[in-house]
Amino acid sequence: MDLRKEFLPPKARKIEKKLEIHGDVRIDNYYWMNNRENPEVIDYLDKENEYFEKMTAHTKELQQKLFEEMKGRIKEDDESVPYKLNGYWYLTRFETGKDYPVYSRKKENLNVPEEILFDVNEMAEGYDYYRLGGLNISPDNKLCAFAVDTISRRKYTIRIKDLETGKFYSEEIKNTTGSSTWANDNKTLYYTKKDEQTLRSYQIYRHILGTDPAEDVLVFQEDDDTFNTYVYKSKSRKYIIIGSGSTLTMEYRILEADNPEGEFRVFQPRIKGLEYSISHFEDHFYVVTNKDGAANFKLMRTPVSQTTMENWVDVIPHRKDYLLEDIDIFRDFLVVSERNNGLNKIRIIRWDNSEEYYLPFNNETYTAYTSINPAFNTKTLRYTYNSLTTPTSVIDFDMETKEKTVLKEQEVMGGNFNKNNYSSERLWATAEDGTKIPVTMVFRKGILREGKNPLLQYAYGSYGSTIDPYFSSVRLSLLDRGFIYAIAHIRGGEYLGRNWYEDGKLYNKMNTFTDYIDVSKHLIQENYTSPEHLYAMGGSAGGLLMGAVVNIAPQLYNGVIAAVPFVDVVTTMLDDSIPLTTGEYDEWGNPNNKGYYEYMKSYSPYDNVKAQEYPNMLITTGLHDSQVQYWEPAKWIAKLRELKTDNNVLLLHTNMDAGHGGASGRFEALKEVAEEYAFLLDLEGIEL
Repeated sequence: MDLRKEFLPPKARKIEKKLEIHGDVRIDNYYWMNNRENPEVIDYLDKENEYFEKMTAHTKELQQKLFEEMKGRIKEDDESVPYKLNGYWYLTRFETGKDYPVYSRKKENLNVPEEILFDVNEMAEGYDYYRLGGLNISPDNKLCAFAVDTISRRKYTIRIKDLETGKFYSEEIKNTTGSSTWANDNKTLYYTKKDEQTLRSYQIYRHILGTDPAEDVLVFQEDDDTFNTYVYKSKSRKYIIIGSGSTLTMEYRILEADNPEGEFRVFQPRIKGLEYSISHFEDHFYVVTNKDGAANFKLMRTPVSQTTMENWVDVIPHRKDYLLEDIDIFRDFLVVSERNNGLNKIRIIRWDNSEEYYLPFNNETYTAYTSINPAFNTKTLRYTYNSLTTPTSVIDFDMETKEKTVLKEQEVMGGNFNKNNYSSERLWATAEDGTKIPVTMVFRKGILREGKNPLLQYAYGSYGSTIDPYFSSVRLSLLDRGFIYAIAHIRGGEYLGRNWYEDGKLYNKMNTFTDYIDVSKHLIQENYTSPEHLYAMGGSAGGLLMGAVVNIAPQLYNGVIAAVPFVDVVTTMLDDSIPLTTGEYDEWGNPNNKGYYEYMKSYSPYDNVKAQEYPNMLITTGLHDSQVQYWEPAKWIAKLRELKTDNNVLLLHTNMDAGHGGASGRFEALKEVAEEYAFLLDLEGIEL
C-alpha cells in the first residue's frame, strides 16, 4: 500500500505578502503563520501532526522497539560522580522508571546519609514540560537558589529554598535566564533578566533575600541589542563578574563579592573584535584573548588593580596550530585546554615552571575535556574521556604523581554491548576549493565498502561550535542495524581552529554547505555508501544546513532529518523583535546592509525552494521554541509541498508542548529519537 496515495497531505492557505527592502521584493505566501495566537495556525500544525501520525503508523511497532532498546541501555538507577564544594559532596541520581533527576548532597563524608535538595520527579508532576536549572548554593551552605521553566521558552522563574528547614521563600523572580550568583553575605543574589519580547538577556539585578522582587536594584543594563549579559562568581569566590558579549566582542565588570552594594568597575572597555575571558588567581587576573591578532587565542595576565589591556602581559603566546579553548586554575597548577589538528589536548603546567606535560591520548578520534573542578587547593584534576566507540569515563588525575583513577565508566546496559565490536576512523574529504575536510566515522566491524551501507551524515557548522566525536548508547540502534555514522567537521565550527570558523560565516557561509556536500560525495566515491543509502541530519543552525543542502544537491540523499531548522534566514534576520536576531548579526550579517541581504538571500533555504525533486524528509519543531520559531519549519514545509516535483515522503512533526530542546524527561526525549530512527530505518527497508 502506498501511503502517499491513501493519505493526502495538508495544504496551507496562501495569502500573498510582499516583503520589500533594498529595492528587492520577495513574495511570502505563508507569512500569516507568524502568529501562534492564530487558531488557523494551530489548526494547520495539528493537521500536519495528524498526517505525520497516519504516515508513520506502520512504524509504531518499530518505534516502540527502538525506544525500549535505547531505554534498556540506560542504567535507570544511575548516579553522577560526586564532587566536593565548600564542605559538601554533591551528586545527581536517577531512580528506576523515573524521568527526572534527584539532587542531593552529603556533608564532608560520602558515608553519611544524603540530604535531598530537590526531587524533580515530584516537582514536575502535572506538567507536560518541566526543566529545573540554575542550582546555586549560598556560601554558608544554607540556601539554594534554583530556577524552573514549565513552558520551554527558556524563561525561568528563580526561587529560593532554605536547606535547613526545607521551606521555600515566597519571592518568585520571573523572566530570567535561570542562572544566579550569591554575594558572600548569603543574602544578596544577582541574576539576569530577559527582554519580554526578544528574550535577549539584557539586565543584571540585585535581590535581597526576603524582599519583594519588584524592589530589586538594577545594577547593569546592556543597551546594545547585539550583546547579551550574564553574571557569575569567580572560582576564587573573591569577585562577582558581569559579562557582556556579542559574537566577536567581550566586556567584563567586576566587584568584590564581600562588597555586594559596591559599584562594579569595567575590567577592559569593549573594543569591537576584542574577545577575552577572565579568571582570578591571587594577585592577578588571567585573560584568554585574541588581542594583537591572536586568532587562536593566547593567555595573558594582569594585576587585579590594573586590569585594562595596556597592563596585560603574555603567559602563553599565540600559536597558529593550537587553539587555546579554556583554562582551569589550581593552587600549584595551571591546566590549559587546547585543540590541535582537531583533537582535544589537556596541558598541565606548574606555576613555578618546573614541569609541563600533556595528558596522553592515543586514539585517532576521541573527546576529552576538564570536568567539574571547583576546588583550588588540590592536586587532583577531574576530566572526562570518551570516543565514538568508548563510553564516557570520569577520571581523577593526580597532577603530581601522574596517576589516574577511573571513577566511573558509563554503563551500557542490556548485556549485548562490547566496544570491540565497533571501529572508528578519521578521513579527509577534499572540498571544491581544495580544502581538506575532516570526517570521523563509527560502524560495526566487518562492513564492506561496496556502496550499499546506509550512512547517516551529521553536522552543525555554525557559531564556532565543534561537534566532537562522542559516544552515544542511543546511536547503537543504528550501528547494530548496519548503519555507518559520520560527523562532518565542516567550516563554521572550530574543529581546526579559529580560522575554520571564520571561513564558514558571514560572506563565507556557503563553504559550510558545500563542505557538507563534498563530504557526501567523498563518502559515495569511496564506496562507503551511495545516494540510495545516504541520509543527512542536522538541527537548528544544522537544520539551516539541511535546508541549503537539499536545495543545492538533493540527488545525493535518500532521506533528510531537519530538527528545529533555522530556514527562513532573511525574514528572521530582518525582524529584530524575534529572539536572537540582533545578537546574530556577527554570525550571518545584518541584512539591512544590501550586500549581506543579497548574500543571505542566495542561500536562505525558504527563499530558494524551487520546482525540483527533493529527498524524503522529516522536519521537527516545537511550538514554544525560543531559538528557532516554529513558523520557520511550518512555512518551509508548506512551500516544499507546493513546489516539489517528486512523490517522496515529506513530514512535519510539531511538539505542541515543548521548545528548542524537545521533551524534558530523559525517556520522553528518547521517544523523539525513536521516531527519527524509525523514519530512517523505514526508508532503508529495515523492519527489525
